[in-house]
Formats: sequence, C-alpha cells, structure tokens
Amino acid sequence: MRISIIGGAGFRAQYFLRIAQALPERFQISSMVVRDSTKAKAMEEQWKVPAYQSLEELLNHDQPDFFVLCVSGSQSRDYLFKLVEVGIPVLVETPPAPDMQGLELLHDKLTLTGARVQVAEQYQFHPVQEARLAMIRSGKLGVVSETTVSISQLYHAVSLIRRILGITFEEVKIKAMRFESKWVSGPTRSGPPSEDRMIPMQRDLAWLDFGDRLGIYDFTKNQHRSWIRSNHLSIRGERGEIFDNRILIQQENTVPLQMDLKRINRGEYENAEGYFLQGILCGEQWLYRNPFAPARLYDDEIAIASCLAKMAEYINGGPEFYSLAEASQDHYLGMMIEKAIMTGETITTSKPYWAK
Repeated sequence: MRISIIGGAGFRAQYFLRIAQALPERFQISSMVVRDSTKAKAMEEQWKVPAYQSLEELLNHDQPDFFVLCVSGSQSRDYLFKLVEVGIPVLVETPPAPDMQGLELLHDKLTLTGARVQVAEQYQFHPVQEARLAMIRSGKLGVVSETTVSISQLYHAVSLIRRILGITFEEVKIKAMRFESKWVSGPTRSGPPSEDRMIPMQRDLAWLDFGDRLGIYDFTKNQHRSWIRSNHLSIRGERGEIFDNRILIQQENTVPLQMDLKRINRGEYENAEGYFLQGILCGEQWLYRNPFAPARLYDDEIAIASCLAKMAEYINGGPEFYSLAEASQDHYLGMMIEKAIMTGETITTSKPYWAK
C-alpha cells in the first residue's frame, strides 16, 4: 500500500513514518509534502523518502493509493478539496475543520458528493479500548448506560463516550465546570521537564446526559503525558462494570465474577520471541490480539496502524471506520463542552447539519 503524507515534518506525520518503517510489508510511505526546503531535505535524509514542496510537484512524480493529511484544521480544507478533485482518497487528522462553518462545508462539498475521506481518530483502536469494547459486545455487562472517560481531551474523549454508549447523533444536555489548582510541571510534547516547578492546571469536567445514557468527561491539561496523574475509564452496565482493567459481573446464577484485563507481552524474562504486545486476555479469553505483532510498536502506534489498515480496506471497497460525519459530531460536542464550561449554562445540542 503506497501512501503519501502532507505535512511530513510535523510530529504526527512521523508516527506514520515510524509505523511504515516497522511494517514495510504492509505500508510504504512513497512521498511527502514538506513546504520548508530545509526541513524537506532533513526529512529525506532521515526517512529515505522523497519530499516535495507542493502537492502539485508531488503528483507529477507519484500517484499513491491514498494520502495522509497531517496539517492543521484551518489548512486541511484546501488540501482536501484538491485531493478529491484528482480522485485520490484521503485519511485526514482530527479535527477535520476548526469550526462549525468548516464542518458543514466539508459535509456539502465532500460527504454529499461521495468523496472517499476518512478520519484518523485512533483512540477507539488502542488495544485496551478494543478489549473493553469487545467485552461490551459480548453482552456480559448487559445494556451499558454510563461511562466516565478521563483519558484525552475533548473530541478524542467524546469519540470514546459515543462508541461505548452506542450513541450516534442524538441530542444531549451538557453541564460542565472547570477547577483550577497547581501541581508540578511534567512531560510535554517537547519532552520531560527540565526543572521542578509548580504551574497552574485546569481540570475540566462535563456531564453529557443523553436521557437514558450518561457520559462523564474528566480531563486535566496534559494529563495524558503526566507522571503523577493517571488516566481512568469506567463503564457501567446492567450486569456489571469495567473499572480500568478490572471487570466485575453478577452472573444469572447470582455468582459474582471478578476478572482482570491482562496484557500479554513477548520478550519478557527468558522469552526470546522479540519484544511486542501479543494481546489482552480476560480469564481464558483473548479480548484483543495485536494484528501487527511482532512489530515493535507502542499502543498509540498500534492504534494509528489500525487506522492505516482500515483505510486500505476502505479504499478497496471495505466499510467506513470513522467518517467525516462522526468526526464532525465529536468535534461539535467538544466545542459544546467548552461552551458549557465558559458560560456555566446547561447546553442542549441540536441535531447537526451532517446528521439530517
């Protein structure tokens, strides 16, 4: 599968380059668009992939199976329109547009015209989330009505809330608040902390009331990189719950069942198979098997590799896996959470343009 990346010098683009390097039999990055000439030369030297300074120049030299678009939401629209014009499918980063006007325009110009575009929202494909979703699908929890997601910010978390609760485009009432405190500065996208210092932090909480189902959003700035703040996710159904990696179920014979999600890694102790995640067990059942083993990828890379694999299936006639409409809905609800925080009001969403 030949893939081209637009925005190849960004940190997100380098995820795709590392994945292709680890899985050359499945993915080949055949070209990149890097507008800065100095960065383009450096990327070529590092990754041994041709880098061009414009889309037009790239298309004169390469015709990939699909593009990965790794630019800001404000820049992605023009690239999307150009790529759809030339008939090449696109996997675009989140969010696909920065505001409601942009999201509605994408619906008009792309979704309604049948453009082959999917969005690289990877959180649902993290191994532990795949395992949790598999447990929900098994029916052992009964009907799921509540989830608390404290993993990532806004649309990423909303995508998990909707997926866990089985929500599509239903109306929702949103209450939210912000709590401010101080704690030590930790790792950022730039790397680990260089000094010990206290900085102000914001914790945002929101309650998404879908009537018969409740999603709770709980995120503190930079929490997902912190060494001292843990991520958390819980799921509650009629017959049981998942609390992080612990599963509690009351069976029909009234006997309680207590299990754990157990990561199985190879390459530990005397095992010489290489170091990789094999899968996640629950009791004697595999809830998740790593489809990219034995490649040495960490969880976020596994999830992004799943997006690439599903995109390859999609352009060959397979199903959608995260459409522009879904991405737009999650970004819309994320913006409504922010509005509820800033105004202190309960926000009732309407059915959005892309769901009508």
